[in-house]
Amino acid sequence: MFIPTENTSPSFKEFTLVMPAVSVGNVGQLATDLIISTLNMPRVGYFHTDCLIPLAGYNPYAPSADNSTELCTTAEVYCLPDLKLAVLQIRSPIIQTKHKKFRKLIVSWIKSSGFAQTVLLSSSHAYQRDDQQIHSTALRYLLSPAMQRIAGDALKELEWREMERVKPFPGISETEQRLYIPGGGVTKGLYTDCCSEEIPLAVVLTFCSEGDNIPDAFALVNHLNDWLHLVGKPSDAPSQWRAPCSWRLLFGNAIPPALF
Repeated sequence: MFIPTENTSPSFKEFTLVMPAVSVGNVGQLATDLIISTLNMPRVGYFHTDCLIPLAGYNPYAPSADNSTELCTTAEVYCLPDLKLAVLQIRSPIIQTKHKKFRKLIVSWIKSSGFAQTVLLSSSHAYQRDDQQIHSTALRYLLSPAMQRIAGDALKELEWREMERVKPFPGISETEQRLYIPGGGVTKGLYTDCCSEEIPLAVVLTFCSEGDNIPDAFALVNHLNDWLHLVGKPSDAPSQWRAPCSWRLLFGNAIPPALF
C-alpha cells in the first residue's frame, strides 16, 4: 500500500507514472535513478508491502552531506507536479512467490490514483534474441490497447520498433507466435494485466547482458526522452543526465594498490 510522507496524500490525477521492472542488468532501475537525480524530484511517499525483499539505506540522491543520512526504503515514490510526473523506484527483488500479488497491488494503485499513463522501463536477455531481433536496434516498446489510442501515432512518428512476437520453438513454422521477454521480471505479466484492465501502459525496454549496464541505462532513458521530453536534447545540454552519488559504489571500491 502507498503511504505518503505528508499528512495528506498527493494527487496524481492525470499524471504520467514512470516505474522500473526488476529485470536483467537492473537497467530499468538505473534509468529511473537518472530521472529522479536529474530532475531533483522530491520524495512524496513509499510502498509498504511484503512482496519485496526488505531494504533500508542512506539517501542515494543526496546532493550534499546534510541530507545523506536520510533513509531510503525498498520502494519509494517521487513527484514533480509542474511536469505532472510521478516516479516509483523499486530497489529490491520481488519475492518469487508474490509476483502476482505485487502486480495486483501496482494495478490497483494505478487505477485508484488516476494516472493518465504509465511507462514501465525494462530489459530482456540479449542472448535470447531471435534473428529478426539481432539485426536491428536493441530498443523495443509495447503498448496496451488503451495506450495505443493515446500514444500509438506518436511512437510511429518516432519510428520506434515494437517488440516482436516470436515462435516458442524456432524453425517450427506451425507454432503460434507469442510475446517472450526472458529476464524481464514482471514485465510481461504487468503488461498483460494492464491490457485486460484497460490501463494505458507503455513498456520501453532494451536487450542487454549482465555487467556494466550504465550505458544501457543512458540509452534507455535517452530513448524515453525522445517521447516524453523530460530534459533538453544533448545539443541543448551536453550532460543532461546527472548520475546519482550512489552510483560511485555500483562496483565496490577500487583494487587496493598494495596487491601489486
